[in-house]
Amino acid sequence: MTQTPFHRLEDFLRLPRLGGLRLSPDGTRLVTAVATPDPEGTRFVSALWEIDPNGERPARRLTRGTAGERAPAFTPDGDLLFTAARPDPEDKAGDEEPPPALWLLPREGGEARLAGRRPGALSGTSVAARSGTVLVSAMTLPGAGTAEEDERLRAARREKKITAILHSGYPVRFWDHDLGPDHPRLLVAAPSGEARLDWRDLTPAPGSALTETSAEISPDGHTVVTGWRVAEPNGGGRASVVALDVPADDADPVRRVLLDDPGYEFFRARISPDSTTVAALRERRTTPTSPPRTDLVLVPLAGGAVRELTAPWDRWPADLCWTPDSAALIVTADQDGRAPVFRVDAGDGTITRLTADDAAYAEPCVSPDGRWVYALRVAVDAPAEPVRLDAHAADQRPTPLPGPAERPALPGTLTEVRTEAADGTPLRAWLVLPDGEEPAPLLLWIHGGPLTSWNSWHWRWNPWLMAARGYAVLLPDPALSTGYGEEFIARGWGAWGGPPYTDLMALTDAAIALPEVDGERTAAMGGSFGGYMANWIAGHTDRFDAIVTHASLWALDQFGRTTDSANYWLTEMTEAMAEANSPHRHADRISTPMLVIHGDRDYRVPIGEALRLWWDLQERQADPATQPHRFLYFPDENHWVLSPGHAALWYETVLAFLAHHVLGKELEVPEALR
Repeated sequence: MTQTPFHRLEDFLRLPRLGGLRLSPDGTRLVTAVATPDPEGTRFVSALWEIDPNGERPARRLTRGTAGERAPAFTPDGDLLFTAARPDPEDKAGDEEPPPALWLLPREGGEARLAGRRPGALSGTSVAARSGTVLVSAMTLPGAGTAEEDERLRAARREKKITAILHSGYPVRFWDHDLGPDHPRLLVAAPSGEARLDWRDLTPAPGSALTETSAEISPDGHTVVTGWRVAEPNGGGRASVVALDVPADDADPVRRVLLDDPGYEFFRARISPDSTTVAALRERRTTPTSPPRTDLVLVPLAGGAVRELTAPWDRWPADLCWTPDSAALIVTADQDGRAPVFRVDAGDGTITRLTADDAAYAEPCVSPDGRWVYALRVAVDAPAEPVRLDAHAADQRPTPLPGPAERPALPGTLTEVRTEAADGTPLRAWLVLPDGEEPAPLLLWIHGGPLTSWNSWHWRWNPWLMAARGYAVLLPDPALSTGYGEEFIARGWGAWGGPPYTDLMALTDAAIALPEVDGERTAAMGGSFGGYMANWIAGHTDRFDAIVTHASLWALDQFGRTTDSANYWLTEMTEAMAEANSPHRHADRISTPMLVIHGDRDYRVPIGEALRLWWDLQERQADPATQPHRFLYFPDENHWVLSPGHAALWYETVLAFLAHHVLGKELEVPEALR
């Protein structure tokens, strides 16, 4: 058998992971961030690498900081800005844990220098393409008017070991971190040569309006466009887009509302190169009976009427960027288990699909002459890699560029499974088959979201690790998955235990009918919403030999009000919906061995879901000594389980549980858990 990086967890975890892509103003340099484990193997650290857009030179590493570098952005002169938590070489006090600051690596090379810092973390760098004005987001305590006041207040909290936060609104958490006590503010600074940037606060009292938003500065540096959270009476809020006009003197900036509608959320705003138009994604807000819908809209930067650009298109635009002539936008969108690149004419909305392969694309950027689109190509059978596309050619194959890492060899092959639902709806899934001639035991993997698709590479849920151990892995897109049209999502909206469940069973039936699959040895696995479906399956069928449920929803009456975004989930999750679709109501019917996995720092699906699930399983066991279930608990992990050591332990535990219940082997508990 050919050995691949997927046969040993240590080799898999060492594979480089690319993220982000930025193009220099002259189009001669691409930069990406590459994450690998640190020397101790306890965390992933990212470094910046340069890629040749012409595909002639090999990729080269630019940074080597021990804490890692991220979020690259180019100045008009070609210098490279990035954020990093490095010590300030001029700080004699030597801050042991400095917050992320802004660093500059000269175009001609050499040592990076500190370009600007604040007491709180800096992030979200945007640079005006012509003026060179720098925009950042800076975490600042509400009572601080200046950086000095911010530092004084932080020092007082540190000295007294105060971590408490006083909230006056909602939300208070987001995914894996607490919100507050500081809030983001937007700062700008003019180019300063060798001197450090002199920040100017554009939003001195934003409250939580800038929380989890993004911002961009116009090419001339005169206007900043940013997301802006609007508080609402129900404790939630909606996402709007505003423009901040940056005055030449010390006067306060003028804030103008560009996009705001109680029926929609607006996000990912992008300013056209000619500084006349803002493109943004508009998402229809949900109701208990209607799912969201995402469109691309345009609005004048000066303010005015909103124009829908993709209203007839039954797909959801995602990543977007302008072409240099401001005549079109390059976007990505989920479609039929892929996520192609599309060109959208800004005048008449004509949509041209640029890519025709079985891949998903991200981070598109266009060359200054408008000829090329650069992007990261990622697929179920290939991790992210840089590619080049013709910006005008339809249905093309990408040209790979020499990147920081070669594509790893795989221990199997990828194919598709297609069938129909009971109502005649076409269904499809990816199927990973291991090398070998014997029928393989089947693992049904259910994606999270639920508004997403199995259309790209996953590091945390990687089917090729399972293929290396002889399993076939089914990656289905049931009702609620994106890329199949609005009606496909509507089939499962508010009915999680209905079409999503029956679609999964129909695709499982289609997979086990194949001669390559052993339908007598099967397991179901899922995380987040996929974990919800795993729990629902456990209470509705005993066809599987084992079930793994990770970060899962169990009791919907409890989940809806304890998640970090209750205002969103309770819109769909009415009392009637929760009653009809909650897995905990079917606990008495569970007979399949279950492995429950959860991190205590998961705020999207709080630990209470796992604790309640575990108790509901345990109180139904006649003999605790022989009960088949297990609970893998991570006190300091979040929704995803991110550290290399814990990720390896996650896979070791899952593989041992499956080997015992699916393959009939003795249960071998990982050494670290004995």
